[in-house]
Parts: sequence; structure tokens; C-alpha cells
Amino acid sequence: MSDNAKQIDLVIVTGLSGAGKTVAIQSFEDLGYFTIDNMPPALVPKFLELVENNEENNKVALVVDMRSRYFFKEVSSILDKIEANDAINLRILFLDATDGELVSRYKETRRSHPLSPDGRVLDGIALERELLAPLKSLSQNVVDTTELTPRQLRQTISEQFYGQKNEHNFRIEVMSFGFKYGLPIDADLVFDVRFLPNPYYKPKLRNKTGLDKEVEDYVMQHKESEDFYSHLLGLLQPILPGYRKEGKAVLTIAVGCTGGQHRSVAFAHRLAKDLSNDYSVNESHRDKNRRKESVNRS
Repeated sequence: MSDNAKQIDLVIVTGLSGAGKTVAIQSFEDLGYFTIDNMPPALVPKFLELVENNEENNKVALVVDMRSRYFFKEVSSILDKIEANDAINLRILFLDATDGELVSRYKETRRSHPLSPDGRVLDGIALERELLAPLKSLSQNVVDTTELTPRQLRQTISEQFYGQKNEHNFRIEVMSFGFKYGLPIDADLVFDVRFLPNPYYKPKLRNKTGLDKEVEDYVMQHKESEDFYSHLLGLLQPILPGYRKEGKAVLTIAVGCTGGQHRSVAFAHRLAKDLSNDYSVNESHRDKNRRKESVNRS
């Protein structure tokens, strides 16, 4: 492999039905992997060719089910070719669980086993376990999910494939918005700054936004603004580690004023800047420029 060749991190996710493959593939998506569920083995080589020619994607996770001996022979040959490619770093994640736990999960969801749709779930599990035994022996990462909650499985995957605990894969979205345009439906925490003095009523500031220094200075020069910001930061700092510890990938904090142009923008911008000292933070301003499209006051 040349020094300029693209290195692809490929994870094949497989294992017993009901052992947690859906949770696993969602976890890889949270870790920044490009993910595909139920990829037919025959399509894997062609897909990898596309990935090699794409500059953006270098982390890929695929769920591949092998529910027949033919599929295993096919995937075995494919894996040999992948491992011979120096540009691809392959790891196989095999998810397992006890028969009793798998039966319990199927009863809970009232689903039939894919290998025994008209018979006993236990028979389907036994057949699938037999078919997957050779692949399990090839897997670098085998995880028994019997005693794991979905959150614990996500954390285990993060530790094994991200190299750090899941709590480090935590991002904060700080956004501003205008109440008159509706609450952001994806917000986890919402704070209202409409009680603060409004720069809209200052002609020199009316057409500016909270990202302009003049507006930010005007908003923050009032004692009630500084007091509120101090209390807001003091509220958030102790609780954010709890969200991270519980495995939440993204926490959205929304700050709103009437039109989302001045006060909320200034507060969200300052908050994002302060929180970025300790966390990965993305800042956005949903309604910052919407007043230009309306004659209503912001």
C-alpha cells in the first residue's frame, strides 16, 4: 500500500438474531461510521470499491447475516479477499447471547425466528448457532449481550472500536431560535430569554444580530443578563457529565427569544464558546435571518 493510499476501517457486524445487531449498527453510526444493515455478502466487494474511490468515507460498518451454509462459503471467500487488501483494516464483531435470553427476547417482541418461522424459536436458534459457529471463530471481537442493556452494549462497542469510553463520544448542540416560529422539536433543554431588554427597539441594532459585537454588548451589559447567564452556566455544568455518562450521543440546548435574532443568538453564542472548553460543541442559529422575510417584530 502506498503512503497516499486510503485506509478503510471496516467492521462486519454479525451474530445471532436477537443478540443486538440493530443496537450495534446504530452505535457505529453514532461513532461516525457509514453504516448499512443487512448487506448481502455478494455486494460487499463492490461496495468497498465505491468506498475506496470516495474521499469522505473511511469508516464503514456493515451488518451481514449468514443464515445458510451457502452464504457462509460465499462470505468466507469474500473475507479472504478483504484481508488480503492492505488498504482495508477488517474487524468482525460477533454478538452472542444464551439460548434462554434469546428465547425471552423473541417472546417479548412476539416475533418468529427467521430460521424457524413456523416452528419453535429454540430450534431456529440452534440451527443459526450451528451455521454461525465457523464465523464466530474468525471474529476478533465477540460480545455476549446476555446481561447487557442497550446502553451497556453501546458503551462496550465504543470502548472496543472508538478506543475510549462512550462518554467521550458526546456532542453538544447549542442553538438559538425564535418562539414566534415555534419550539425546536429536537431540543432536550430549552431556555427563555424574552424577559431581557430587546435590542430590536434600538434603531442602530435592529438589523444586526446577536453575533454582532454591538448587539452582544448591549444584551450582556444589563445586570439581569449577567445574572441569568451565570445561573444558566452554573445549572448546566454539573448536569452535563450525567448526560455523557448515560451514553447520550448528542444533547441539544436551545435558547429562545421572540424572533431568534438578537438576545437568544448572543446567549447561545456565548454559551457555545464557554462549553467548548470541555466538550465538543456545535453552534447554530435557526431563525437569525428570518426577520428579513417578515414585517413582524423580532
